[in-house]
Amino acid sequence: MKYRLFIWIMWPSFLVSILAEGLLFSIVHPAELLFFGHHPNISDEGIYTIGFFIIWIFCSFSSALTAYILPGIHVDAQNSDKGLI
Repeated sequence: MKYRLFIWIMWPSFLVSILAEGLLFSIVHPAELLFFGHHPNISDEGIYTIGFFIIWIFCSFSSALTAYILPGIHVDAQNSDKGLI
């Protein structure tokens, strides 16, 4: 069940992060980015990769929070809630 929960969290966040990165980097070019007033000494592909993983982490936190607040399976013995977790 834990692996299934992990996939339920990571797969939707992966799909949303693909869309978010496409939207972000269609508006902002990596050469225009400044970090603390300096241009990073990283290639454009490196910035795309780092940006994707940062977005994926934030999206996975959102999915994990959603999974955390879902109702559980064992609420009480007689009226068992049939939630996803």
